[in-house]
Amino acid sequence: MSQVNTDDALEGVGPEGRRRHLDGSLMGQFVVAILLSWAAFQIWYASPLPYMLGFGVFNDTQARSIHLAFAIILVFLIYPAFAPKHGGAERRVPIWDVVFAFVAAFAASYLFIFSDELAMRPGAPTTLDIVVGISGLILLLEAARRALGPSLTIVALVFLTYSLAGPYMPEVIAHKGVSVNKLISHQWLGSEGVFGIAVGVSAGFVFLFVAFGSLLEKAGAGLWFIRVSFSLLGHLRGGPAKAAVVASGLSGVVSGSSIANVVTTGTFTIPLMKRVGFPGTKAGAVEVAASTNGQLTPPVMGAAAFLMVEYVGIPYIDVIRHAILPAAISYIALIYIVHLEAMKAGMQGLPREKTVTWPMRLAGAVGTFVGLSLLTLIVYYGIGWIKDIFPDYSLWIIGTIVLAAYIGLVAWAAGVDIPEELDESMLRVVPSVLPTMRTGSYFLLPVILLIWCLAVERLSPGLAAFWATMFIIFIVLTHKPLRHFLRKESLSEAISRSWNDLLEGLMGGSRNMIAIGVATATAGIVVGTVTQTGIGLVMTEFVEFISGGNLFLMLLFTAVISLLLGLGLPTTANYIVVSTLMAPVIVSLGAQHGLVVPLIAVHLFVFYFGILADDTPPVGLAAFAASAIARSDPIKTGVQGFGYDIRTAVLPFMFIFNTQLLLMDIGSAFELFMVVSSAIIAMLCFAAATQGWWFTRNKIWETLLLLLVAFSLFRPGFWWDEIYPPLKEEKVSQIQQLVDAASKPQLVFDAEGITLEGEEVKRRITIKIPFGDTDQDRLDATGLRLMQSGDQVVVDTIEFGSPAEKAGLDIDWAIKQMVVENERPNKYWLSIPIVLFLVVLGLNQRRRARATAH
Repeated sequence: MSQVNTDDALEGVGPEGRRRHLDGSLMGQFVVAILLSWAAFQIWYASPLPYMLGFGVFNDTQARSIHLAFAIILVFLIYPAFAPKHGGAERRVPIWDVVFAFVAAFAASYLFIFSDELAMRPGAPTTLDIVVGISGLILLLEAARRALGPSLTIVALVFLTYSLAGPYMPEVIAHKGVSVNKLISHQWLGSEGVFGIAVGVSAGFVFLFVAFGSLLEKAGAGLWFIRVSFSLLGHLRGGPAKAAVVASGLSGVVSGSSIANVVTTGTFTIPLMKRVGFPGTKAGAVEVAASTNGQLTPPVMGAAAFLMVEYVGIPYIDVIRHAILPAAISYIALIYIVHLEAMKAGMQGLPREKTVTWPMRLAGAVGTFVGLSLLTLIVYYGIGWIKDIFPDYSLWIIGTIVLAAYIGLVAWAAGVDIPEELDESMLRVVPSVLPTMRTGSYFLLPVILLIWCLAVERLSPGLAAFWATMFIIFIVLTHKPLRHFLRKESLSEAISRSWNDLLEGLMGGSRNMIAIGVATATAGIVVGTVTQTGIGLVMTEFVEFISGGNLFLMLLFTAVISLLLGLGLPTTANYIVVSTLMAPVIVSLGAQHGLVVPLIAVHLFVFYFGILADDTPPVGLAAFAASAIARSDPIKTGVQGFGYDIRTAVLPFMFIFNTQLLLMDIGSAFELFMVVSSAIIAMLCFAAATQGWWFTRNKIWETLLLLLVAFSLFRPGFWWDEIYPPLKEEKVSQIQQLVDAASKPQLVFDAEGITLEGEEVKRRITIKIPFGDTDQDRLDATGLRLMQSGDQVVVDTIEFGSPAEKAGLDIDWAIKQMVVENERPNKYWLSIPIVLFLVVLGLNQRRRARATAH
């Protein structure tokens, strides 16, 4: 077996790739051992084996402690405290960094080592507890500075200072303060701060998905995605740029990282784009826009998407369902933007290796669609039939079928001789689609298994990732030897390379997790401060004051915060900080003003703008990576990339106001079709408007009309509400009216009364109705107790912590009128005349384009 290269294992680690070069040294081999040990621990922790064998079972707190210990020891061994003065890289680890590494690892694993003792004395820390906690916090902040830059460290320090200095803060944000003992107990010794939900998700879900992507990439799937995309689209106008968009979308399945997408796909696609006529700035910008959107692509959407599972409290498959339409239309629009850029510059595609006629393309497309549909039905119903007929042997039968399919696909791939590396010939001619797809079609099997486990079997994300990871490990170890065997080539080299790929893939997963592990732990300090000091209530009052209760201004404020923090914070940390502070504020303030905003919509809103920060000048890291490949100015590349990404920045505002874009509250197949088609057309119109070109260069009035059409299709309810009001008001004179209204998902009514401060208020209250057997049970579950006072219904009592209390209702308030839904036609009927108007606008442009051409 060939030796693993330590430098390869650590490639790209650290801010702007800064790292120590430890290759060949004893310390380098020690780091490799830690990387592999971390991967082995995470696979063991995610597997069902500990429960089957009865040993090696770790509870959540212990696993989080070990997870952070691995991450933090690697930081001090790999990342130097400062960049070398004369360039280059350090080739040894100073003795003080070794000491820091082991002290930090001990502090992080303290909750595991002394778990029994800590459980016996909750809330009563000893001197050792305090010393370890203080040391751990200081070293964690230093680790975050080394691994991620100073921004997250500064944010965490601000929140720690706020916890300790509460009484000395300005009155508007002051609190009673926190002692050092309480701070350490909360932040380090419990599960509310550093070792909170964020690190739990990192240890439980994220590592396996990152390892899965790393192994898939090491097996050659990323290269195969690029080749397939290029073979499909390279012959079109601006084809290499369109291939870059598709390849980055597919690579999002592998990496879940925008910067990783740029580095992997950009080294090939950016030179291709420049070859067909794209200037370096635009070539880099297309790759940046495509790669940042790659992090939006299900099923692997980066660490922040897994955090939503815990923060929002929904299954991961629901996160995928809500995210898939915005991601799809965003990618479709980016391909269209590339097409418009190619049209403006008069570009052509590259020549095909073989001539393909339109009938052949149509037959191929129809045949592929029909074939995939039939295969999907056969697999879905076939597996269900096997489970019903052979319940005790179904796993073995299905496993045998999958193994046979894998061997068959590898044998199919072995019949095609394509170089394992991208070569110069691909820059001149577009290869044929079918041979290209044959070379790696078996890479789709672990992705299909992952989606199957999540969507059909409804396994937890961690367990689904475990089985998918086991499958890709099997593929990494066997696909090269199997291909060599079928081609009657030497097996020894293939076996050696396969084991090397496995080790480097596992180390790649651990390497990519170092920054995520440290980021989630450091961001946990912010979460801990919010839960300990009650700053969330202060934020609610502050945001309500500056926005005046206007939801759009709240969202704009949140978007600006996300972009500003994203200039220095990684997406995961940015998401944790902003969603912790702002998501509850938007939901609660929206409810107080009669606006129902689903929590998942707000979290996706924050997620989108955290990702967009990767290409936001002046610190967009993805733009810097792309500009280095394109040899263009990084600021200009970032500005151009953000210009392409305006469509992605608009989407979150649209799905907040029209949650059907997240595939929520869709009642029929017709409505689903109208939602999807309207969203696609709207996004294409928006792309044409922002690019100033449709069939020809837009006139100003055409751009304005395209923007109006896009808005109207994204939010048909905006105009429909003017014609058919969505709600009507009914005066409340009997309690029975509220009981009957409890059959709905939520109760909306206007109430008025006097607050404890003596202020007379009128407020629209929105309460989500809990489950219950009868309408009366459902109303009681809200915590609301009513009494009749003449012709008025008055609040008698409110249960503490109930939905009614959280909605801002108070005792003795009078309920004046209910707000109920109005029966009206479907709002998407309005899309029909809008599309007809768009057709007229398009015909006018086509006529002008033809006249200009002649």
